[in-house]
Amino acid sequence: MNPRSEPLLWLQLVALGAIPLELLLLLLVLAGADPGPLPGLERALVWGLGVLAPSLLLWRRPADCASLLLVQVPAAARTSQLRQINALQQSWPSRILLPLGGALLLAALWIVDSRAALAGTLSPLDGASRLVTLMLAVPLLALLLWQWQQLGQAIWLLSRSPQQVEQGGNRGDAGTSPKLLSLGLPLLLLPALEAQREATMATPFADAPPPASEPSAASAERVAATITTPAAAVAVEPQQTSEEDQGNDLDQQVD
Repeated sequence: MNPRSEPLLWLQLVALGAIPLELLLLLLVLAGADPGPLPGLERALVWGLGVLAPSLLLWRRPADCASLLLVQVPAAARTSQLRQINALQQSWPSRILLPLGGALLLAALWIVDSRAALAGTLSPLDGASRLVTLMLAVPLLALLLWQWQQLGQAIWLLSRSPQQVEQGGNRGDAGTSPKLLSLGLPLLLLPALEAQREATMATPFADAPPPASEPSAASAERVAATITTPAAAVAVEPQQTSEEDQGNDLDQQVD
């Protein structure tokens, strides 16, 4: 079971383009108000609510790779390969990403908030209070943390071999079922990538006509008879007398 055939892992790589856009949105949100008298304390409180608290939750229950935050694959409709991938998520790489992501988000929040005044005229919240901008920054930081863990998990799972996925799934079946944080409505159903490729390759050959069978002996005789019949019809008739000979015979009879 190759993990590269699971389309959900490839969909998680969309975070490579979404994370920079969300950082830009965070900049515009924080640019809506001037920093307070204690900006460092404000940033620490926002980081604690938007990053530290979700990190503790994701440490106990890692983000489910079958969840796209708004929709997810139903538990009853998950394939055996996806269940083995879910069991493999209980390993250490899923958790070690959280401290690294938390440190990176703290540095990003500090840099973005210190330079947010440069985009004050572009902010949709221009003139809002500092409390409003900080409260809107909390869910943005939580979303960035979620996508960070999903992106790191997807890259790590795509680099696993089919044997490693199968061994991890067997260890997960032996113990308790994996406890993953799966958010979204259970409406997502995607076929495997290998099945689509095999169906695409088999379509041209399915439409091709069956090969013609070799002609039998009876059909060969009919073909030969058809070919020789016109030749027999064009056979040379016995030699006939010419018109000059017939004219001489008539002259003798008249005499």
